[in-house]
Amino acid sequence: MAQDYYEVLGLSRNADANDIKKAYRKLAMQYHPDKNPGDKQAEEKFKIVSEAYEVLKDSEKRRRYDQFGQAGMKGGFEGFGGFDFDLGDALRTFMSAGFGFGDLFGSAGQKGSRRTRTRGSDLQIHLELTLEEIATGVNKKLKLKRYVKCDSCGGNGLKKGSSASACPLCQGSGEIRQSSRTIFGQFINVTTCNQCNGEGKIIKDPCPKCSGDGRVKTESTINVTIPAGVATGNYLSLRGEGHAGPRGGPAGDAIVLIEEQEHPFFERHGDDILYELYLSFSQVALGDQVEVPTLSGKAGLNIASGTQTGKILRMRGKGIPHLNQSGKGDQLVRILVWTPTKLSDKEEKLFYQLAECEGIRPPVGDKSFFRKVKEALFE
Repeated sequence: MAQDYYEVLGLSRNADANDIKKAYRKLAMQYHPDKNPGDKQAEEKFKIVSEAYEVLKDSEKRRRYDQFGQAGMKGGFEGFGGFDFDLGDALRTFMSAGFGFGDLFGSAGQKGSRRTRTRGSDLQIHLELTLEEIATGVNKKLKLKRYVKCDSCGGNGLKKGSSASACPLCQGSGEIRQSSRTIFGQFINVTTCNQCNGEGKIIKDPCPKCSGDGRVKTESTINVTIPAGVATGNYLSLRGEGHAGPRGGPAGDAIVLIEEQEHPFFERHGDDILYELYLSFSQVALGDQVEVPTLSGKAGLNIASGTQTGKILRMRGKGIPHLNQSGKGDQLVRILVWTPTKLSDKEEKLFYQLAECEGIRPPVGDKSFFRKVKEALFE
């Protein structure tokens, strides 16, 4: 069951950014896994408060959430299925909010280890799709140029037979602590060690293949399944398919950005598609049975006699499938009467004869006629 993010953080809907961060800090400290080892309920609460904070701290995400609820979160980096927020995301949210080890257990506590592993960066892939591919869904093979774990050293960056030594600056803790005294007491400032970048170790004999980075750049292929109904601006997050982190750090994600190719004769409007059908005067006057293109081939369409130019006919279920829902949009066919630009002598005489007939002239001043034309145009 979906939870209200404002209720999760104990906030009113007009809470400002400062209120949101304060509420999140309080709850994140309470339910953090390091303070509640082995407590699955606390872990779940930590994830949901972090998820709520991720949405409400961002003005655009908050606007979409206020308007559409959790349905407004679909189609973002969270993937097409909704907001897929795991413990790793929650911990990254906690760190990106400026909180860390010292916040959990007190800055003046005993010195502990804060060794960090740098996460690999995300990849962005622009994927162009035709309207036909969007209508059916498609599997694509994508070539990625990315950093992967070095197979020579196993990702640790060490030359075979060697080992890393503790960083002499931080003594292997990965952090530097500086204390200062004020009238309010002693304060301890904890920062990441800039000599070992928080890893707590120094590599003196690096792997010759990766130069101690623990990863090498290569080209690889992955398969991605794109569901039917996507549109330009949707994106799919492939977890762990981005660049590998240095020296055993976790891999980033691959973000597949959808771009819809312009179609030669269909125009998309949401999940409906529009097709403009040009007909001759005789076809609309007498009626006709014609074939029109659709996204799945050709289909028959009946043109009633007396059809007016601009009238829109609806072919139900011939449009784009609704994303993550059942059903499809429609194909709209706008009727346009084609006017010939060149006439033979015989054709010109026939049109002069028709011009003398009262039945083919628009009834000037007939309000009911113009009302019918208006209804046809906007039906």
